[in-house]
Amino acid sequence: MSAPRYYSPAGGLPPQSDLTTDRAVFTEAYAVLPRGTMRDIVTSRLPFWEDTRLWVLARPLSGFAETFSQYIVEVAPGGGSDRPETDPAAEAVLFVVEGSVTVTLDGEKHELGPGGYAFVPPGVDWTVRNVSDRVTRFHLVRKAYERIEGIDVPPAFVTNEVDVEGMAMPDTEGRWKTQRFVDPDDVRHDMHVNIVSFEPGGVIPFPETHVMEHGLYVLEGKAVYLLNKDWVEVQEGDFMWLRAFCPQACYAGGPGRFRYLLYKDVNRHPKLTL
Repeated sequence: MSAPRYYSPAGGLPPQSDLTTDRAVFTEAYAVLPRGTMRDIVTSRLPFWEDTRLWVLARPLSGFAETFSQYIVEVAPGGGSDRPETDPAAEAVLFVVEGSVTVTLDGEKHELGPGGYAFVPPGVDWTVRNVSDRVTRFHLVRKAYERIEGIDVPPAFVTNEVDVEGMAMPDTEGRWKTQRFVDPDDVRHDMHVNIVSFEPGGVIPFPETHVMEHGLYVLEGKAVYLLNKDWVEVQEGDFMWLRAFCPQACYAGGPGRFRYLLYKDVNRHPKLTL
């Protein structure tokens, strides 16, 4: 596997001479937020975070994401938070795409550079700080953890994607791989945040329809993605939301790798009441 690289937004504002037309689309089954939508004027702030702004990619909303929220967080040197989470039920995954950040989990410090990954279970005392001299950007994926009597809450952990082997899908000759950061059979986890990679020519050769809701952020490359009935061109920096059971497939035509950060909810009974 070649060295990982990751696209991250820098904000700004397009010139008045640019065309307004872009690939942004919002439907009942899926949404596409192209990278050009992530500008200064759509950033958000959070309580107890200093020198930080973020792009909210997904949030629980009628007709949109139901199980998770996802942000791209931009932290200036010296910024961060000693109280990053205000919801005691929330679990989180951090994935660093640019710069470096110090994450403290129950008093233990961890330095996360590009590709750094941290899982934070609910109830853990944690902080996040940019102690470097450059801007840091990372993804923050949050979900309300679904506790089950007799099942322990999974522990916090920190790793880097370079230390997580990609597992090839059957009969693909390695053109389609998934880096799984937790064991799929570990039912303590109720969400997975993985990295999926396609080499040029790699495909999802059938329209997947399944109960998992998805958030996909394209880290690298470009491809054509089937979303419900529509084939949509996507590139690095784009975000896609897929409702449960939305048909999906993919064709990675190249010239380079196509990779995305993938969220899905797993290992729990679907709720029978809304």
